[in-house]
Amino acid sequence: MPERLLLGPGPSNSHPSVLEALSLPPIGHLDPFYVSLMGEVQELLRYVWQTDNRLTLPMSGTGSAAMEATIANSVEPGDTVLVAIKGYFGHRLADMASRYQAKVETINRPWGEVFSLEELETAIVKYRPTILAIVHAETSTGVCQPMEGIGDLCRKYDCLLLLDTVTSLGGVPLFLDSWKVDLAYSCTQKGLSCPPGLGPFTMSSRAEKKLANRKGKVPNWYLDVSLLNKYWGSDRVYHHTAPVNMNFGIREALRLLAEEGLQNAWDRHRLNAENLWTGLEKLGLELHVSEDLRLPTLTTVKIPEGVDGKAFSLHLLNKYGIEIGGGLGDLAGKVWRIGLMGYNSNSENVERVLNVFESELPNFRESIVSAA
Repeated sequence: MPERLLLGPGPSNSHPSVLEALSLPPIGHLDPFYVSLMGEVQELLRYVWQTDNRLTLPMSGTGSAAMEATIANSVEPGDTVLVAIKGYFGHRLADMASRYQAKVETINRPWGEVFSLEELETAIVKYRPTILAIVHAETSTGVCQPMEGIGDLCRKYDCLLLLDTVTSLGGVPLFLDSWKVDLAYSCTQKGLSCPPGLGPFTMSSRAEKKLANRKGKVPNWYLDVSLLNKYWGSDRVYHHTAPVNMNFGIREALRLLAEEGLQNAWDRHRLNAENLWTGLEKLGLELHVSEDLRLPTLTTVKIPEGVDGKAFSLHLLNKYGIEIGGGLGDLAGKVWRIGLMGYNSNSENVERVLNVFESELPNFRESIVSAA
């Protein structure tokens, strides 16, 4: 395997001790030692999300499985789901909700902007949704949605708040309980620096009540939390063969984060991101998102006029083993996406990516002049 420094939108490089944990011999998924470890994983997930939600667990699947689990367990046919779309993954939420026979309503902001409380309240009053779904850290744009007051709006109008925290968990301040978030999901391969394979999921007591009062079964057996709860709850009733080694890995990743401390981790991500932003701007590059809304975990950089962004990314990968991402959807071909997540968020990586941009990008600009 080639050696790669993964500075794209994910996955990020895994911490060596996480890889070591993954390589331990597997044990049975009902082994008393493993059952104890399951409880530790749940408590650590509650800590990193800052929630006391009873139903907090890692779904056996990638972040998209956890994303679908929030929809599958909360949406019934005919429910109105309002999706606030400001990037690629808002569209995915809307698509998933429609597949569970929700009446999907959407509001939109340009990719790189966020929603105001006034816009959200106007839409909630208009559509009276059962669920408001929104992305906290939009991976496609590098924008972070301010959350203050959104949960209060949802309580005021009696709807559940569903939040995508895929690119924020572990690297960006998250306070699910104080924000009054009812459903949230994430992944392992970004801020937690664990390989992809598990999807952290959490559900508030309000969302639990809606689940308990469903008129029919959850239409996705594998992701049915009412069944999974019997395995991850006190009964420990077999549901499926759990990926035990992935849970060894996430337990170690969460332990490392708890050892560092959430605030320290958040501060580290912010400091390294700010140094990256300053360095890129000194090189004459323009960032896509205004500074007050930027994600510390993922930066979108506008591709200079005439530069082949995909060719430059491939050049960095082939020559230096550095992966950066391109744009998605509305931003395809317009931006690079540079991730500094979890284990990868350090000053050495900031310096390394700035050095290769400084040394290599002028060659691509010169080729434009030569061609002209």
